[in-house]
Amino acid sequence: MDYSFDITLKNRKLLKSFIENLSLKELNKIPEGFNNNIIWNIAHTIVTQQLLVYKLSGLPMIVSDELVDSYRKGTKPEKDLSQAEVDFVKGLLFSTIEKTEEDYKNKVFQTYNQYTVTTKSTLSNVEEAIEFNNFHEGIHLGYILALRKSL
Repeated sequence: MDYSFDITLKNRKLLKSFIENLSLKELNKIPEGFNNNIIWNIAHTIVTQQLLVYKLSGLPMIVSDELVDSYRKGTKPEKDLSQAEVDFVKGLLFSTIEKTEEDYKNKVFQTYNQYTVTTKSTLSNVEEAIEFNNFHEGIHLGYILALRKSL
């Protein structure tokens, strides 16, 4: 699983670079023809990882229910985020993955509630959830690149 965590961290570094290199206005902008913005996509990846790995393992998530309710599948940006909110999301990019890796190494994940994702793949254990999460984050990285081009 070291490779899977390495891939996640590399993707998170790319996501962090958008936060650091785009203005608050650019992060919040929803270009014509799109349903969301760059910062929503970044927060969505954090929330989805927590749902796939922790919630489906029957464990408490590191993020709040409020954050989940704002960025889970099927949501869209309801308001522009402040700089403080963007900084909070930025902080979660690595803290959530570092905690997940620590918990994985400490064998915290003992059970898993099977879940079929939108691609019709069924996740049966935490390892599959972590691997699928990388695929999911790659999709959103691509979406972010398209959004950036449209700014």
